[in-house]
Amino acid sequence: MRKTLLALLTLSLGGLMACQGGAKKNKSMDKETLVKIETTAGDITVKLYNETPQHRDNFIKLARKGTYEGTLFHRVIKDFMIQAGDPESKNAPKGKMLGAGDVGYTLPAEFVYPKYFHKKGALSAARQGDNVNPKKESSGCQFYIVTGKVYNDSTLLGMEKQMNDNRINILFNALAQKNMKEIYKLRKANDEDGLYDLQEKLFAQAEKEAAAQPEFHFTPEQIQAYTTVGGTPHLDGEYTVFGEVVEGMDVVDKIQQAKTDRNDRPEEDIKIVKVEVE
Repeated sequence: MRKTLLALLTLSLGGLMACQGGAKKNKSMDKETLVKIETTAGDITVKLYNETPQHRDNFIKLARKGTYEGTLFHRVIKDFMIQAGDPESKNAPKGKMLGAGDVGYTLPAEFVYPKYFHKKGALSAARQGDNVNPKKESSGCQFYIVTGKVYNDSTLLGMEKQMNDNRINILFNALAQKNMKEIYKLRKANDEDGLYDLQEKLFAQAEKEAAAQPEFHFTPEQIQAYTTVGGTPHLDGEYTVFGEVVEGMDVVDKIQQAKTDRNDRPEEDIKIVKVEVE
């Protein structure tokens, strides 16, 4: 355990971009916005959740500015998701690696979890990884639509157990990040005993914090969705879900079947022609 945690301390020093039902009213009785994404593979209509207002308003703004016109579905992984919105994908030559483009800003995470989760058809914001983005801020433009796969009850139970078992390591790593100055100081002094003492202190604190937290369990709504239509449960609580497909899921399924290169880019371009706010 000591060696394992010391390794975790070392790793912490090192540091997806990145995804059903009709329109309804929320608690304030405001209508949810519908947006049609016209693509070369067909049309996809999504509704944007009012409970994620910054993501909703940003998506509407970019749609009206024409930001998405001509961009590609540049990352497609069958039984996982289809991703788009990279401004650098416009007229990108074949074979070019995409996914690093942005609009110069990020959005704060707006997790409305567990109400909104990564069921099939969920519209979510892509983002950079936790090592450079600990606040899980969203890309200002890139998004993905979940395709995922169907899970059985036993698999979901196994995922619950794994998530609960991983809580201590997650908390430990977070504490290590907060104590990085002291860790650097001890490493610079080659103070291995000091590192072990700090490690044990942080591990004890992580255990205490984990014990104070309720165990993770999927909600009945998640279990129903993940065992019927499917999704990507391991992304829950990690990426902002800000809408869902209400029409054109067959088009999403068609896109996810596209033949891709080693960078998951479709070999034949699939373009967004227009994004129209209805």
